[in-house]
Amino acid sequence: MTTQELHSEPRARVGGGWTSALALACLGLYMAFLTPIQVLLAEQIDAIDPAGKELALGWATGTGALVAVVANPLAGALSDRTGGRFGRRRPWILGGAVAGAAGLAVTSAQTTVVGVTLGWCLAQLGLNAMLAGTSAVVPDQVPVGQRAAVSGWIGIPQTLGLVVGALLVTMVVTSTAAGYLLLALLVVLCALPFVVLTRDPRDPGDPRDPGDPRVPREARRARVRPGDFLVNPRTHPDFGWAWLTRFLVMLGNAIGTLYLLYFLKDAVRHPHPDEGVLVLTLLYTAGVVVTAVAGGVVSDRWGRRKVLVSVSSVVMGAASLLLTFWHTWPVAMAAALLLGLGFGAYIAVDQALITQVLPSAGDRAKDLGLINIANSAPQVLGPALAAPVVAYAGGYAGLYLTSALVTVLGGILVWRIRSVP
Repeated sequence: MTTQELHSEPRARVGGGWTSALALACLGLYMAFLTPIQVLLAEQIDAIDPAGKELALGWATGTGALVAVVANPLAGALSDRTGGRFGRRRPWILGGAVAGAAGLAVTSAQTTVVGVTLGWCLAQLGLNAMLAGTSAVVPDQVPVGQRAAVSGWIGIPQTLGLVVGALLVTMVVTSTAAGYLLLALLVVLCALPFVVLTRDPRDPGDPRDPGDPRVPREARRARVRPGDFLVNPRTHPDFGWAWLTRFLVMLGNAIGTLYLLYFLKDAVRHPHPDEGVLVLTLLYTAGVVVTAVAGGVVSDRWGRRKVLVSVSSVVMGAASLLLTFWHTWPVAMAAALLLGLGFGAYIAVDQALITQVLPSAGDRAKDLGLINIANSAPQVLGPALAAPVVAYAGGYAGLYLTSALVTVLGGILVWRIRSVP
């Protein structure tokens, strides 16, 4: 970072109310993101095409993730350039929630694989616009020494959202369509407190701030050009390594979790695989809750990020190794808990690390959108890798071995980052 960008870093600590409101918005967001992938889409496609469900689910989730790859950095770049009385981030958080809800409603009414895929793509457009806003408010308003702890609090909804969402769509509503509609309502309601009750302050330290009245109107309304999305890894190598390591860890996670429902059904022979997914998700979430905030607090106080990222990646890899060799229900439960313990610390500390290697304070949302490609692109590549491994390279044992190797590799390569301890 330049001296000017260092001065633009926030210094005032955020309070519990601010963090709670953001966590609630993230809870609604991740309920809408993850519950369809893990439960609703799988059930809907299984009912439409039971014989080809694996391939169809891969196409639906992969195409949606491909939309996310484009939508997230685009929404982020537009957010960076948004001005006016409502700020840069809040219009995109609320607008994205409404658009995502519309996409979920459309998906709920589909009776073909193509229709499900198109509806899910529409939902991805809106939800990724919301994600662009919620991601950027942390480096916008949270000081470096508090970021891992705050990232831990907002990381918990990434798994808690799936638990709450799964409970709602399996125990509260009685149909897949009703499940989509309930999630659509909740994503908007959960966004409102943060949008209504918190400020979206200008960044006076950054003269590119589109909300700063001192910036000429034409600069605030600058068009988004293709070159704006490029970050040269030679010029910003730490950003490049942070992107690659996040991509590898999330790819390992995508490979290992995409076919979880089918793994319980076909390999573990669980009598009620839907309920089994819920139990494993609860165990996984318990692990995340234990380590997310605690890992973040330790990292903030210790001032070190990379060692905790590496250790947590190895823990997640160990969870996948358990499923490589033992396809039993007790081992699946142990692996879920272990995976949660690793992921909780990882997502808190790695997110804080990433905010410290962003190339420009004026392009935070766009650059975090590029990082979010590392979260969504594995949903595209994951099915392309997982399906042939399951079919031709060792079945589920080969699948989870691949997951372990890719995840650990991501944890090793984080040491190539030089500017963050």
